[in-house]
Amino acid sequence: MDLEALRKQIDEIDTEMCDLFAQRMKVVTDIARYKKENNMVVYHPSRARNVLHNVSKRLGPEFEGYGRTLYHTIFDLSESYQTRVLAEDSDFFNKIKAVTSVPPAPFPKRASVACAGCEGSYAHLASERLLDLPEIMYMNNFEGVFRAVSSGLCRFGVLPIENSIAGSVNAIYDLLSEYNVSIVRSVRLKVDHSLLAHPGTKLEEIREIYSHQQAISQCSDFLSTLKNVRIIPVENTAEAARMIAQSGDRTKASLSSRLCAELYHLQPLKSAVQNRDNNYTRFICISSEPQIYSGADRTSIMMVIPNRPGTLFRIMSRLNATGVNLVKLESRHIPEREFEYRFYFDIEASVYSEEFLSLMCELNECGEQFKYFGTYAEII
Repeated sequence: MDLEALRKQIDEIDTEMCDLFAQRMKVVTDIARYKKENNMVVYHPSRARNVLHNVSKRLGPEFEGYGRTLYHTIFDLSESYQTRVLAEDSDFFNKIKAVTSVPPAPFPKRASVACAGCEGSYAHLASERLLDLPEIMYMNNFEGVFRAVSSGLCRFGVLPIENSIAGSVNAIYDLLSEYNVSIVRSVRLKVDHSLLAHPGTKLEEIREIYSHQQAISQCSDFLSTLKNVRIIPVENTAEAARMIAQSGDRTKASLSSRLCAELYHLQPLKSAVQNRDNNYTRFICISSEPQIYSGADRTSIMMVIPNRPGTLFRIMSRLNATGVNLVKLESRHIPEREFEYRFYFDIEASVYSEEFLSLMCELNECGEQFKYFGTYAEII
């Protein structure tokens, strides 16, 4: 037989397989409805084992491994579809439907905003990028920002979540899981750290440098060139500058924004001392209520998934099957559990499609925990 004849046979077999697959999925739909009516769970490991055992016996040693791989995929598709059916009309379905069914509003130009630290912080600068006239209230730490938003003291909170040099701000991910807030906007801010000290101070006089740990990490190359200098982490880069200004001590300096030099009458001993010039920090804007504003195309979610082989791969497969673009995946250890993690996903997708709504409901049913943080636009 020639190649074309063999390919024709393959095409005929594929046609039969497609017809059989469609029949199988129709039966899967009936099974999903039965489970929904009888409050049954989707995943039944004993049933899957029995089917795989029969597949192995039927195919024999030559094709057994390939067959099991094929049926694992079929199981994932069946489970995915059943989960979507079970999720219809659930509380979570209705919640997401309510958020996405409201026409997007323009992002406000003026609002009260909570930031960590004090005037001159990078969160202060990010707030001014997000809003034309922010009414900023400064909190002692990141958790203070979450509390201010959750209590209604401020409409928004602005917090750093990721840096292009130092990576993710892990404390923010932990607080996002703890507090019931939504992400409604984000912004990328170019960060240039300056070494600030009292006017007239020389670099060789400095014995202590204060800043936030993220800024210290971002400036590690420069700091490694300094001898006999203590590096001391504090809560905020702007707070470090204010502390230096109030101390009157010429042996102390801070890594802070250049704006802090103007605000606190300090002198830049060195400018742009970060490891790379393309140093950017992503800031998120949180709100106590979920709302989608104009231009929103990025969605953040959190999942705790069962500690079973292949579970994360199946989640990734579902994201891929829906056509969304996964732009970030972050994992954080759950302190009270051994070797178990929360996973944070940032995806790009149209939130007004039925596929997006189905995907969110499906993922909600897949994990032990699921949290939809919001859909928002990122300002660059």
